[in-house]
Amino acid sequence: MTELCETRNKMMSNWTIDNIPSQKGKIVLITGANSGTGFGASKALAKKGSKVIMAVRNLEKGKVAAVKIKNEIPNADIELIELDLADLNSVDQFSVKFINKYPQLDILINNAGIAIPNGRTETKQGFESHFGTNHLGHFALTGKLLSLLSITKNSRVVTVGSFVPKQSKSKIRWEDWQYKFDFDGMKAYGQSKLANIMFALELQEKLSASNSSTISVLANPGFTKSGMQKDMNFVAKLMTLFFSQSVDMGILSILRAATDENVRGGEFYGPLHMKEMRGYPELTQAPQEAMIDSEREKLWKLSEQLTNTAYDFPNQ
Repeated sequence: MTELCETRNKMMSNWTIDNIPSQKGKIVLITGANSGTGFGASKALAKKGSKVIMAVRNLEKGKVAAVKIKNEIPNADIELIELDLADLNSVDQFSVKFINKYPQLDILINNAGIAIPNGRTETKQGFESHFGTNHLGHFALTGKLLSLLSITKNSRVVTVGSFVPKQSKSKIRWEDWQYKFDFDGMKAYGQSKLANIMFALELQEKLSASNSSTISVLANPGFTKSGMQKDMNFVAKLMTLFFSQSVDMGILSILRAATDENVRGGEFYGPLHMKEMRGYPELTQAPQEAMIDSEREKLWKLSEQLTNTAYDFPNQ
């Protein structure tokens, strides 16, 4: 796998927005689209001609973001829809509205998330906020939109992972995934991002088994300066000041995973420099913990139960 990554990376280095082909005629859904990487990706894809549905928790902030994009790209085809991934009822309502309104879904970018709140909090349904928002919300959303993805030829699900699980050797804390005891914000965040990676890889396995043309791809935006840092502790904020890269660089991994015609299902794109925190998007590897089949299947079954979401794969 390492040799394959090196060979593929030599073929195309310093991938930029200029490498994105026309996205005209495509419908793209991006969660957490009003700020940070979500906003940057929304603007870039709108500029390339796609219709971008910006899923936002706060409509007022979303309207401000939409105006910024329109001011820069007057012909941008964008729309706002309210979505709170920390509330599964909101995910249900959003999914019904989306399916009733749109005939296709070419690219779903599971981008929204929270990072390291100062204390333990819970979602609407009582899940630890990192796990509930970053993983379970997106697990439910993807499952409910699978029917639309399945009828859209060569559609993609892009899940935004992180360098944290690999560098911190994150694990799923099966005995207490809710972190009710000994809460540690960084570890809870790492667990949720590992769950994102495990979900994306298992989704690709199931899509392949059903001979679906839909693919599941991963992206690591690196240590990108975005709105997520506002909830971090002082040390993390200091690291952001000195080591983070710009949003314009961070979105490249997401955009490559979403649009590069050479991307294959199950691949993971992100920077390779400074322990995968900075640089142009290249093919990388998932952390070893995410490669264990039994662990991924265990997480999948738990996620189905917690979200009451049954994935209906075609031809299965």
